[in-house]
Amino acid sequence: LLIGAGTAICGGSAIAAVGGAMGASSSSMSVATGAIFLLNAVGLYTLPVIAHALGMSEAQFGQWAGVALHDVASVAGAAAGYHDPATPTSTVALDTANIVKLTRVVWIFPLALGFGWWAARAAGKDGTGTKPAFPWFILWFLAASALRTFVPAVAEIESPVKQAAGAGFKLALFLIGSGLSAAALKQVGWRALVQAAVLWVIVAAGSAAVILAG
Repeated sequence: LLIGAGTAICGGSAIAAVGGAMGASSSSMSVATGAIFLLNAVGLYTLPVIAHALGMSEAQFGQWAGVALHDVASVAGAAAGYHDPATPTSTVALDTANIVKLTRVVWIFPLALGFGWWAARAAGKDGTGTKPAFPWFILWFLAASALRTFVPAVAEIESPVKQAAGAGFKLALFLIGSGLSAAALKQVGWRALVQAAVLWVIVAAGSAAVILAG
């Protein structure tokens, strides 16, 4: 479930949100995050090469990167360097990729709620009575986005807030990653890593075919 969420939505962010909502084990979250980040690293370098070979325009690659790569940083990194030789300073690929990617990120909220409800229902059936926490941080994220959009004065403190947010997110991912070990991989199993790779290939190949056909 975690790998599916990370592949479909937003990599580590989706894994953290869905895992927290459904009360997933730290080892499962660590393995899922590690698998997704490994594929991100591969895709960051291979997707631009494949796109050039396929003759994708900047807008097409922006769409592809926004769908086929999992984390925002990887999407931005791949798209920022993709240019038509005639327009080396163009940001079409980057702008398109960011829009597509952030559209996917919105789905974290309903998915986390859905899995949280499912986990709470399962906990009630087996008698544990454990209810996963509601993903409040998503509501705060939406509130912050609305504040930045409708209150222009917030732009004055944008830089320090982004730095603090980035540092906090890196710390959260580090703490999740600290649970990744040989024992955790053994507990979860190698099939999870294969699943992540297969899902990524299907999404990347399928989305590329649709984009080129359009």
